[in-house]
Amino acid sequence: MQRVESPPEAAPRTRHIRVAAVTMAVRCLTAFLGGYALIATVAMLIARLLPIARVEATVWAMIPSFLIYAVVALWCFHEPKLARIVGGVWGGAILAGAAVWLLGVRP
Repeated sequence: MQRVESPPEAAPRTRHIRVAAVTMAVRCLTAFLGGYALIATVAMLIARLLPIARVEATVWAMIPSFLIYAVVALWCFHEPKLARIVGGVWGGAILAGAAVWLLGVRP
């Protein structure tokens, strides 16, 4: 019986597939969860800063948030650099959340 050996490039290819799968999982989590965190905090910040009644400010901040969320999610899959995606989305969410926290509750 002849012994069948796997080709020598099987191990690097498997590693490349795993890296690609992890990269895609990070992109998906950043697009869906990070995009939601970013858009929710930005909408809160806009609603906090608008000089109109609280209910109207909330509505006016939420209206464009759906479109912006879709744009952020598409950008997460379009941008070639993963570090730029993670830094932009999660960093923006943290900065907007910190700004909302510093501004406090609207009187």
